[in-house]
Amino acid sequence: MKTHVLRGSKQEIAENLVRMPGVVREAIVFVEEPAPAALEGQPPEAQDMFAEMRPFMVDAPGLDDSGEAINSRMEGE
Repeated sequence: MKTHVLRGSKQEIAENLVRMPGVVREAIVFVEEPAPAALEGQPPEAQDMFAEMRPFMVDAPGLDDSGEAINSRMEGE
């Protein structure tokens, strides 16, 4: 079995898929969902990409997760 990456519009991907010789057994498709109207025109920082994961995140009070704190050693390391 050989893998192929097809990029382009729906039409281009479908045309390339039809031209492939052999049997196609599976396809993985990445679909960009349209942005909600409330977020259109706002910078990417305004969009909360982690909203879905928030219920699974740990919130530790007083945690310093700044770049400096993450990249520096603590006592005993």
